[in-house]
Amino acid sequence: TMKIAPVTVESSKISPKRILWLLVGIFFLTLLTPPVRLYFFEMSKRWLYVLSYAGSLAFLLTPIMRAVAIRFGVLDFPAGRKIHTTATPLLGGVAVIVAFTTALIANSILEQRIVVFLGGSLIVAVVSLIDDWRGLSASVKLLFQVVVVLALIYNDIILDLFPFKTTWGHCLNVLLTLVWVVGITNAMNFMDGMDGLAAGLSAVIAFFIGLVAFQTNQPFMGWIAAAVLGSCLGFLPFNFRVRKPAAIFLGDAGSTFLGFVLACLAVIGDWDEDPVVSFSAPVLIFWVLIYDMAHITVERILKGKVRSLKEWIDYVGKDHLHHRICGLIGDRRKTVLLIYSLSATFGLSAIALKNARTIDSIVLVIQALLITLIVSILEYSGRNHD
Repeated sequence: TMKIAPVTVESSKISPKRILWLLVGIFFLTLLTPPVRLYFFEMSKRWLYVLSYAGSLAFLLTPIMRAVAIRFGVLDFPAGRKIHTTATPLLGGVAVIVAFTTALIANSILEQRIVVFLGGSLIVAVVSLIDDWRGLSASVKLLFQVVVVLALIYNDIILDLFPFKTTWGHCLNVLLTLVWVVGITNAMNFMDGMDGLAAGLSAVIAFFIGLVAFQTNQPFMGWIAAAVLGSCLGFLPFNFRVRKPAAIFLGDAGSTFLGFVLACLAVIGDWDEDPVVSFSAPVLIFWVLIYDMAHITVERILKGKVRSLKEWIDYVGKDHLHHRICGLIGDRRKTVLLIYSLSATFGLSAIALKNARTIDSIVLVIQALLITLIVSILEYSGRNHD
């Protein structure tokens, strides 16, 4: 008989968890009052309001979505590359998505391009939610992602690394945008293999994107990053617990949504006038995801594990960064914290690129490569040859 992550049955005495939930509920209701909302805006702390709104709402919704997942049997069962040992409720991503989306809508952060990419991210999330509930092939999910990204490109959400006035430049921008968004979306989904990893990594990436937005005076970019950060922080207490396994997972809906939103945010953002710096900054912030995707692709091809695009799409294995590091140090929580630290290290390098010269960005990217090489050498012995 398959076990399900236990549901705590509360006694007549109010538990500390319930008290905390009620206090957060009161805090959230306070945020909804016009005077409090106006106070944040007048103090030029709109980012803090968005962060608090998304965080508190995600915290309130996550236990509710856990109950809904158990009620309707939307569970993640142990199998294949999965390392959890009990059937665990999914739908945590729904709490994150609702908190993120309503935080933006409630604050009227609805610039045209933001509305377009938000609509696209919700389509990607719904398709992945269907996969969580009923199951879809990887090819179908990938097809939807490609179509949505093409729709974003049609609406001028596109990278501008190459000159638009030339046909070859425009084609390269389209191709790079497609590869970037689809690649980051799936890389984040692949990272959702340990408690707290995808949500925490999303929070770290959003934090550094928010800092860049502050440095470059891009309020819309900062508010969206704050909404991602808040919704992830509100969810994490249920997904990354100190002494117990996760009470709920993001599910594909949550991880793909976060990856898609963050990838699009990098496309929308104005990083720097210097094209090399503009390219290097987001690459450094997303470095962990890029490295993991590149590593598994090269290794699987070289070892003959995949021989076609379809095989690559359908392949499932325990050869991701978190699997390899965990195989080396033997502790999942320490593995997650180590990956957080790596991502923060690369993020700090991106922050240092403010007003940097071209040579500075090249040096920091080389430094990131050397750090990656060190990590690769250290974790080689922990590699799982599945």
